[in-house]
Amino acid sequence: QTVRWHIELQPWASSTPSLNYEASRFLKYISTSQISCEHTNLNSLKEYSETAKKPWSVCLDERFSLIHRIRSKQCRLYSLGLGNDDNQFELSMANSGCEVHRFDPSLKSAHIQEGRHLWYHRLSIDWRDPNPAIAAHKLHSNTKKLGTVLNEFGHQKIDVLKADVESAEWKILENLILEDVVEQIGQLVFEVHIHWPGFEVSGNDSTVVRYWYSLLRELELKDFRLFHTYKDLSKPQMFLKKEAFNASSCYTLSWVNTRWK
Repeated sequence: QTVRWHIELQPWASSTPSLNYEASRFLKYISTSQISCEHTNLNSLKEYSETAKKPWSVCLDERFSLIHRIRSKQCRLYSLGLGNDDNQFELSMANSGCEVHRFDPSLKSAHIQEGRHLWYHRLSIDWRDPNPAIAAHKLHSNTKKLGTVLNEFGHQKIDVLKADVESAEWKILENLILEDVVEQIGQLVFEVHIHWPGFEVSGNDSTVVRYWYSLLRELELKDFRLFHTYKDLSKPQMFLKKEAFNASSCYTLSWVNTRWK
């Protein structure tokens, strides 16, 4: 298999590069469900309590594997975060019998187990592995790509990957696509931030939005379908540092891998 170094960019939304056209296409795309999912929250699981601060929606319809994996106590959740104290979703999944791994570089200890099903790891999931030559630098010593962590943990599959990584999500998503790690994931629940381009994403505004859109189209090509969008109205209503396009700076998007039946 040939290694891909960059994603295929979609054609421009209009005959000449235009932020208006790119933004309009992108925002319409993230606001339009591609597949319907009737059961999208954990309320149907008896252990769920209604205190989550925002909806982390997963698809629990019978035609997809997650609900069956939960019932058979075989599901696995990876949660990528940065010092976020809202862990109700993780607790609910753990209480329903899922093996839950939460990765957060701000933790005090390297690995903590809480209860039977919940682990915390002082690791930052990134789009690159640390350079062995500079691994001694504390900054990067606990930074790894998701594919590397899967190999080290001996995990072949993740039923749900939840990510709230404060604008690192675009490059992490790109890495998952380029290395085909995304095919090992059943559902993605990502918080995306669009008030600035994101870490190491360069180019003018229309180029950035075209890149974001192209990434999401790559997910679609890998048989992921968007089934839920949450527009966060509590966050600044900004699009690339401007109050424009009636956009929020933050959306939570949920996809299901339709190959996983």
